[in-house]
Amino acid sequence: MTEVLAEHHSESPLTDADINAMIGRHRAGCLGLHRVDRNLILLSADGRVTFSHFTALDAESVRIALRQAGAPPGQVWSGTIHDVPGLTDERLAQANILVIRNFDAPVAFEEIQALDDVGADCFLTHRVSRMRTYFSTSRRRMVCLYQAPDAESVRHALREAAIPAEQVWAFRHFPS
Repeated sequence: MTEVLAEHHSESPLTDADINAMIGRHRAGCLGLHRVDRNLILLSADGRVTFSHFTALDAESVRIALRQAGAPPGQVWSGTIHDVPGLTDERLAQANILVIRNFDAPVAFEEIQALDDVGADCFLTHRVSRMRTYFSTSRRRMVCLYQAPDAESVRHALREAAIPAEQVWAFRHFPS
């Protein structure tokens, strides 16, 4: 099975009812039909972006299932998951900030991890804890989940650690 990530941007903010309706359509058969399991769905605080994690045979199965479920168009990519040592489901549920990084050329996960390790003091100062990283198989995109007081704390820690980020936003979890 493959870990598949999906990012969707919406022109108008999505509500809890919109997300729950989408989850209902998924449960009604679109995901099961294509042997796709949804593991996580996050909604940005402004309601305009969703980030989802699926397990499926391939990314195309997820694309088809999402299209059939009426999900807004978005980016779907396969990747790997990297958790901090000892991460539990309970601790992961405390994650509240998402960071997206893009790279012009493919990078090794270890290179990026080394930057995070060098910036550890900055993260500690701002009470920011990285929990999980989704790393694209193309090695050009990374999404990290953090637990922090707020998105601004993560922005400060990243800036002080000289770690570039394309987007930083707060999110809410929805049950999978």
